Amino acid sequence: MNTKLTLTLDERVINKAKVYARKRRSSLSGIVENYLKAVTKNSVKETDEDLSPLVKSLKGSFTAPPGFDYKKELKNELQKKYG
Repeated sequence: MNTKLTLTLDERVINKAKVYARKRRSSLSGIVENYLKAVTKNSVKETDEDLSPLVKSLKGSFTAPPGFDYKKELKNELQKKYG
């Protein structure tokens, strides 16, 4: 569920952040959300109740092969997509 949040920030920071988000083909809201997820990841344990029914149904359905480097694979796929 998405909830609206109002932040008060320096206008120059907002403008730079919008350019940053646009270059990454993302929204400023998405950038802020991902940042907050990253900094709070270890402070709050996610439980199954926090997951959507679809995600719950998919959880554990894939096991990566030994030595699989998901960061490398993600980088390669993003390079293919965005050149």
